[in-house]
Amino acid sequence: MHTIIIGVGGVGGYFGGKISNSGQKVTLIARGKHLEAIQKQGLQVKSINGDFVTQPFCATDTIDTVEKADIVLICTKSWQVAEAAKLIQPVLKEDTIIIPLQNGADNAEKVCSVLDSKHVLGGLCKIYSKIEAPGIISHFGHQPEVVFGELDKSKTKRLQKVKEVFDKAGFNNTISKDIEVDIWSKFMFITTVSGLGALTRATIGEMYKSWETHRILEQTATEIYKIGIAKGVSLPDDIVSRSMAFIGKQPYDATASMQRDIMEGRPSELDNFNGFIVKQGAKLDISTPANTFIYSCLQVMELKARK
Repeated sequence: MHTIIIGVGGVGGYFGGKISNSGQKVTLIARGKHLEAIQKQGLQVKSINGDFVTQPFCATDTIDTVEKADIVLICTKSWQVAEAAKLIQPVLKEDTIIIPLQNGADNAEKVCSVLDSKHVLGGLCKIYSKIEAPGIISHFGHQPEVVFGELDKSKTKRLQKVKEVFDKAGFNNTISKDIEVDIWSKFMFITTVSGLGALTRATIGEMYKSWETHRILEQTATEIYKIGIAKGVSLPDDIVSRSMAFIGKQPYDATASMQRDIMEGRPSELDNFNGFIVKQGAKLDISTPANTFIYSCLQVMELKARK
């Protein structure tokens, strides 16, 4: 099985690195100094579960020259998904499987808008990781896991093929019974802590412990729940309380990647997180005051970063 990783940041670098380190064929699509370091020294992963260095089958910035793929993991930022999907076309076979793993509620839809939906599975991952330096990935929190499943909830043989690759790589992975529910559950968590975290500059623990910000976290999550239900996602009635409990279990000093991007002046996934909820609220005639306030305040910084 040949796995291609599009985007070798904290997510793609860790999971792609684990697959490569298990002796399986992996191609990393990266760029710049990060790519140069991988080509010269291999991909180094510093992990709370044990460090390793792996030499992938191929590391390149030119996907047109790469062998065709059995599995493609899209690990870019949310706003880059459609562009990444366009790049995949040359490496597709009739049965190539594509799984977007970034945060966001509509990444599978974005891929399906560009490529034949027969290739696409829904997916998400759970990990705290980042690029520490060119060629070096730091995994600093959470037991890494990938959750994936058919968009129509069916049970297919290809799901087991993917699971075999992930099992051999040695990280936790789960075939979802309803991937849409799982994606929205993760989306609720990450959007809730990311936007308010970027606005307050506070850690997840600080926001959760403060009564004032705890209340806004809960309101943000409630608005996301209302949008999800209106869009036909079968979210459980207690998902907001479960999400808040999960937030409370995060490391006190943890921050979200979108929060770090905004604080460091980089383009972020703001439009794909709180912005997505605001726009869906307007479309569905559902009020989203908490998300609207967070999005409106942060948009100024986002526009500055993108200039």
